[in-house]
Amino acid sequence: MIKIYSHLESVFEKLTSVATSILGNSITFIIALALVLFWWANSFFATRDLHQIIGDIIFGTTFLSLFIIQKSFNKFSASLHLKINELVSSHDTASNTVLNVEAKTEREITELSKEYSELAEKISDLNDEIEAK
Repeated sequence: MIKIYSHLESVFEKLTSVATSILGNSITFIIALALVLFWWANSFFATRDLHQIIGDIIFGTTFLSLFIIQKSFNKFSASLHLKINELVSSHDTASNTVLNVEAKTEREITELSKEYSELAEKISDLNDEIEAK
């Protein structure tokens, strides 16, 4: 069962990569815009069946694009978090409390944010004192 899931995840990853490349292309946008304009103009002149088919295609594409975009965002977000965690962990004076901050609750993140805001104010005050001397 795990092998099947792993294989499906791999296939979906490849599909998402290809779909993201296609959906992010300017030509695809122009084609989609033309299709929407055709669909809109067609509602005045053509039969209801053609109008309904085009509307269904647009709806289906939009619905599937939501999942493709979310998968791409999840991958991007995870890789960004990994890179930031690597930078934080490699710096000697960095606080390790921010490692894996994305796994913390919203309340914990708010508390950390307050702590770092206070720290920034203290540093700013120290810099002002140093400049004044």
